[in-house]
Amino acid sequence: MLIGELSRRTGVSPRLLRYYEEQGLLSSCRGPNGYRTYADDAVGEVRRIRGLLAAGLGTEVIRELLPCASGEQPELELCPAVRGALSRELAGLDDRIDALRRMRGALAAYLEP
Repeated sequence: MLIGELSRRTGVSPRLLRYYEEQGLLSSCRGPNGYRTYADDAVGEVRRIRGLLAAGLGTEVIRELLPCASGEQPELELCPAVRGALSRELAGLDDRIDALRRMRGALAAYLEP
């Protein structure tokens, strides 16, 4: 399918689909006319990418996890590499949450009499 059709079927702009390609998350072939063509399973792949992005993962982590992802939600096969990547991401989130709590406390202290 052409990029326009993939865009229509997934609700993702052609520009974003090209970005996913640049990041190594999605692949296409070039037809004789030079247009990008995508395999039929690209719709599911884009939906997996979107699901992992919605979980707060960056494109580098998603590139690592995509081979272990299936389904559109997606579901991840919890092999040691996936478990490690998700554990690192959770630890990073916990660190950011702690930092935000400290900043919130500092700001709230300015409002106290």
